[in-house]
Amino acid sequence: IDPGTAITGFGALNQEGNRLRSIDYGVIRTTPDLSGSQRLKIIYQQVTDLIKRFSPQEIAVERLFFSKNTRTAFDVGEARGVILLAAAMQGVEIMEYTPLQVKMAVVGYGRADKRQVQEMVRVLLGLKVIPKPDDAADALAMAICHAHCRRNGLLKDVKR
Repeated sequence: IDPGTAITGFGALNQEGNRLRSIDYGVIRTTPDLSGSQRLKIIYQQVTDLIKRFSPQEIAVERLFFSKNTRTAFDVGEARGVILLAAAMQGVEIMEYTPLQVKMAVVGYGRADKRQVQEMVRVLLGLKVIPKPDDAADALAMAICHAHCRRNGLLKDVKR
């Protein structure tokens, strides 16, 4: 899951050996005319619905990194909080990855730009087009990162 208060991206994958297959992806949208608490409630409810629909073994969520825009960081932190709560309430284990970890796992280069990551998501999942919007592609990149860490036995290095 790629958290945000306006747009939260999600992506669900199935892993069979070394093969990854996209089950579904998309976004949860909230509108600026809603209060902050209303937006968080929508995110919580829709993440809970996604967990019930897909029954994931684990959920991978972007770990916050320092941001120059404090307001944005707080908003994303609040969205992350309700996502983590939704997963915990459904008994789903949570794994957290930094943007650097995701770029390394998907592209093999920690300074890869957004377009490179999105293209590798398309290639690795055998999709005809890059998933849109960007938040959905970012969520799929997060899921790919987690799948690679799981397959390579690297979960001990991941914050739970």
